[in-house]
Amino acid sequence: MEKLVVFYSRADENYFGGQYRFVEVGNTEKVAHMIGEATGAELFKIEQKEPYSPNYKRCIDQAMADKRANARPELVEMPESLDGYDEIYLGYPNYWGDLPMAVYTFLDAFDWTGKNIHPFCTHEGSGLSGTEQKIARTCKGARVADGLAICGSDVDSSENLVLRWLGQ
Repeated sequence: MEKLVVFYSRADENYFGGQYRFVEVGNTEKVAHMIGEATGAELFKIEQKEPYSPNYKRCIDQAMADKRANARPELVEMPESLDGYDEIYLGYPNYWGDLPMAVYTFLDAFDWTGKNIHPFCTHEGSGLSGTEQKIARTCKGARVADGLAICGSDVDSSENLVLRWLGQ
């Protein structure tokens, strides 16, 4: 069986420890690539058909509106199946102690029975915030491992942390 890194990440204007700055590659995507390189896993990026604004404050307003509505934004594409994968690394930024709603769109689309899910998130102070339990409730039949939380401001220097989490 194969491994898959599934992730949602946001580039553009982002928040880093009290400051806003533009990034070409989002923090979660950077961690996803570290995991892919270390494990040989394939990567799949969750992308919304209607992306949030590149402006951080507008993005936050849009994401909060989706959260309040319990929305399931339409995605650009989805894998046909996850049947060939037994180990899935699931990455996301922590949005108010929750997963971005587009991640739920992805999770709702598949049967998770027998899958091993390894959650990892990026954040600016909130850690995992119980997202592991939310994944377990959504992905019935899956085994959800202990997750990894990395402060977004520290992502560029987190490779050793990621490798330890992977048991390497």
